[in-house]
Amino acid sequence: MLMPSIFGENLFDDFFDTVSRPIKAIRQTPVPQVMRTDVKENDKGFTLDIDLPGYKKENISAELKEGYLTVSAKADEEHEEKAEDGTYIRRERTFGSCSRSFYVGEAIEENDIKAKFEDGILKVFVPKKEVEPPVEERKYISIEG
Repeated sequence: MLMPSIFGENLFDDFFDTVSRPIKAIRQTPVPQVMRTDVKENDKGFTLDIDLPGYKKENISAELKEGYLTVSAKADEEHEEKAEDGTYIRRERTFGSCSRSFYVGEAIEENDIKAKFEDGILKVFVPKKEVEPPVEERKYISIEG
């Protein structure tokens, strides 16, 4: 079917592109990177450098359960600026939490892991542990004869 040139080659594609453009813009918005982590390996173990800017040490926790190391952080802050008559000029509140889990293995125990929080970075050291294979137990069947 011939269409007048004012519509272009793809009348319906152009229409739907303009309708969906805000949705495309939302999808292309970068997702904030929470708890960016650098993992380094050496012969002794692994070092995790976890970025936690703006968090306080007392709001960060690490838990080891069933071979998974879970690092959690929560923010609970409130900032206020008031005028002399007591009305708010600005009031901001920050509430939220984030967590991330890493599989470190069943052989690792809590006292093996070392952690230090400094300058907004949580440094966690997880040693390498060799998993000892289970000793194969032989079961003999008696033979009558």
